[in-house]
Amino acid sequence: MNQASTTDSPLSQRTACPVTRAQNIIAGKWKIVLLWHLSTGTKRFHELEHLLPGISKGILTRQLRELEADEMIDRKVYREVPPKVEYSLTDTGHSFLPILDQMAAWSNRHFPPESKS
Repeated sequence: MNQASTTDSPLSQRTACPVTRAQNIIAGKWKIVLLWHLSTGTKRFHELEHLLPGISKGILTRQLRELEADEMIDRKVYREVPPKVEYSLTDTGHSFLPILDQMAAWSNRHFPPESKS
């Protein structure tokens, strides 16, 4: 009998490869950009919303919650009226910054921004 081993299952393939595990954390249209903006410091929800024109509140909330669940960002709620919520990078999120820097360098090298002359 030729049965596939458990390491051949789609679930184990998604979790066994380190690149796939990283991709699962940063997958999402806005996650990398959110991490980039948070690399400059703590931001409030509305600041992030302003920095990402075109994102809906629901999508922003979902992407932030997923990054929080993956321990890339921290969410701090202040007991005030009106409520104040701030987002910042965790140590894990900070450890991703060199990768973001390399992505930016690669982008600038291969796809330089158009000059405004």
